Amino acid sequence: MSEIYEQDLPQQKLKQVRDALDSGMFIHVRRILQSMEPSDVALLFESTPTKGRTVLWQLVDPDQHGEILEELSEDVKDSIIRLMDPELVAAATEGMDTDDLANLLRGLPDSVYQEILAQMDAQDRHRVEAALSFPEETAGAIMNTDTVSLRPDVTVDVILRYLRLKGELPEATDHLYVVNKRDELIGQVALATLVTANPSATIEEVMDKDAEKIPVEMDETEVAQMFERYNWVSAPVVDDSGILLGRITIDDVVDIIREDAEHSMMSMAGLDDEEDTFAPVLKSTKRRTVWLGINLLTALMAAFVSNLFEDTLAQMATLAVLMTIVPSMGGIAGSQTLTLVIRGMALGHIGESNSRWLLGKEALIGLLNGLIWALLIAAVVAVWKQDIRVGAVIAFAMLVNMVCAGASGVLIPLLMKRLNIDPALAGGVVLTTITDVVGLFAFLGVATWLLL
Repeated sequence: MSEIYEQDLPQQKLKQVRDALDSGMFIHVRRILQSMEPSDVALLFESTPTKGRTVLWQLVDPDQHGEILEELSEDVKDSIIRLMDPELVAAATEGMDTDDLANLLRGLPDSVYQEILAQMDAQDRHRVEAALSFPEETAGAIMNTDTVSLRPDVTVDVILRYLRLKGELPEATDHLYVVNKRDELIGQVALATLVTANPSATIEEVMDKDAEKIPVEMDETEVAQMFERYNWVSAPVVDDSGILLGRITIDDVVDIIREDAEHSMMSMAGLDDEEDTFAPVLKSTKRRTVWLGINLLTALMAAFVSNLFEDTLAQMATLAVLMTIVPSMGGIAGSQTLTLVIRGMALGHIGESNSRWLLGKEALIGLLNGLIWALLIAAVVAVWKQDIRVGAVIAFAMLVNMVCAGASGVLIPLLMKRLNIDPALAGGVVLTTITDVVGLFAFLGVATWLLL
């Protein structure tokens, strides 16, 4: 139901907004935008072609700018910020979470970034510079500094009175963190524990001393895995000395999980996971041309292999008809294994300890599938072409390529990870090249030896 809502809402609102704009009803458009949640306005912007966004942004209430920018994808966010003066961007980012603010500024040109920093007050500038000092895609880059810390010798009653005076807590607060005089994290206290504990008890008596800590340099994907494994709502971030730096909340982790899923899906097609659906034609063409060029090279390699056996193909036209079957089956089998392995690596299921076992398993699956489909295709071809030798050739090539595809689907992503190359981005191309070349070599090579 929620998926239907998410898909229908922007289209309904987009139609209302377009009709109102076409009629010159700008005040009505402003009212529509004001009645929507910032996340829904962001969804509306991402569903609108580039030119329409300029008009819409001028009609958005400036008080909503910051919240809307937080929700926009990278490409759309950058295009909107370029429409704004630096002082307006600085005003929009006031009160924004540190991690969202740092993420917003990272993608901007250095000159624009410096101008925006210059417009910020000293406190905002300090916290964003601190966040930007950590490497991108690490715990430090996605943490917030809005932690509530306690001393271990204070009583529960004092803390409860302090919280009542404070009036509110940062979003997604389920624990308060206990630090010593050096600001080293020594434990945490759940809010549920605070409200049920003896008021005269000290924080040291009720705190959890074995609280999990996230190192500031930990990769954000590992952070997401820990949240998933332990069902956290928030978690503290510490430096190498154990000093509390901030915390990571579940809303940021959900964004990471979604971005990782989008990245894997889009990378398979050579697309940027933040690519704007309604980006300008030339910009989209430039991005896709690179990937198409890489795929053209792999196709030329397969064509080169076929050219080596030009005499064989000239003498037996049947081979030209059948030769696409072998690499196609190998490519599909390899893609199945590759997808499974990339998913396993992303979830932390695959490592040095079990990769050899997995390699053996997938090679054996390739062998069994190869035998099944080799026998089937051999029988079909032998009956179809009335030549059992052609059936035997394609059966052998199928068997070899299926085993190769299974093994390659494991080896390629593991090797790429070791070389710090994204398997989702390049694994499919490498696998396709291998299955095409091996399949054609096996099929045409054996055909040349056995039939001619």
